[in-house]
Amino acid sequence: MSRTSHPTELQILIVDDHAIVREGLRRILESAGKHWVVSEADGGAQALEMLRTQRIDLLIVDLSMPVMSGLELIKRVHAEYPGVHLLVLSMHAEEQYALRAFQAGARGYVTKDSAGSELITAVRRVVESGSYVSASLAERVVMQLTGSRRTPRHTQLSDRELEVLRGIVAGQRLTDIASDLHLSVKTISTHKSRIQEKLELPTTASLIRYGLEHGLAAEGERHLERVIEAH
Repeated sequence: MSRTSHPTELQILIVDDHAIVREGLRRILESAGKHWVVSEADGGAQALEMLRTQRIDLLIVDLSMPVMSGLELIKRVHAEYPGVHLLVLSMHAEEQYALRAFQAGARGYVTKDSAGSELITAVRRVVESGSYVSASLAERVVMQLTGSRRTPRHTQLSDRELEVLRGIVAGQRLTDIASDLHLSVKTISTHKSRIQEKLELPTTASLIRYGLEHGLAAEGERHLERVIEAH
């Protein structure tokens, strides 16, 4: 059950499948908030179990996790625990991910390449019932919402298809993507075919080229590790 809490204590749960990321984020958060109590979960299932047994005020969620994606977790928490604040910390510096996260129930979105400078501000803003988007993303999100920025073709992909596309762009084999998502290779292959059809891209090379052009490659982890080392 939940521990005895200070009246102003903020209970934060970091949900990320990388131990080094969780450890680094914990250090950043604990150094900033005197009464911030930080816990960790290595995935969606563990996070949901902790929500059932203790008080959590804020979830900091990674989008790219095996078995249960961050978007799936956000949707479930938003529906089952509406009082819990949701902040995304993701390697994806592409507005489509931010838009989907907000549609799922998140109130904040910070890219991992700006975690060191923006995370504390984002936590405070979201907990105060506000919202927060990384400065690098905010203008592009607004431009897409207002129609002043051309909507990319991958907006028509489902959340699962977007995950599969990201894996392909990152150079993963279909078997690796299937293992990460706990799906069959046949299912991943079907997703790939649908992605190619929707994007009108006939080859794997053209999918990768499209993904790189639209910032769908996973480049944030290495930068985040450097930020963590600095703390």
